[in-house]
Amino acid sequence: MPTIAYFYGIAICMYYDDHNPPHFHAFYGEHEAKVAIDTGEIIEGKLPRRAMRLVREWSLERKPHLMQNWERARSGKQLERLSGLDAD
Repeated sequence: MPTIAYFYGIAICMYYDDHNPPHFHAFYGEHEAKVAIDTGEIIEGKLPRRAMRLVREWSLERKPHLMQNWERARSGKQLERLSGLDAD
């Protein structure tokens, strides 16, 4: 599972053979959540409130890029690394 972004201790990953709806996985410490790309809402799992707020903000700002990566993953192509919230 490639890591496509990392910021403030949060790893954002996508599986190549994942199922619909389009989503990504967010890991923070021992917490994990599947997050819908179109809404930024948790589909499954749980993150601490602050981490979830950061993930939602990050994902909504990068929605087109996340969808491109989702399509790349479905086609078996290499995923692109995305900047985190802490990038200058």
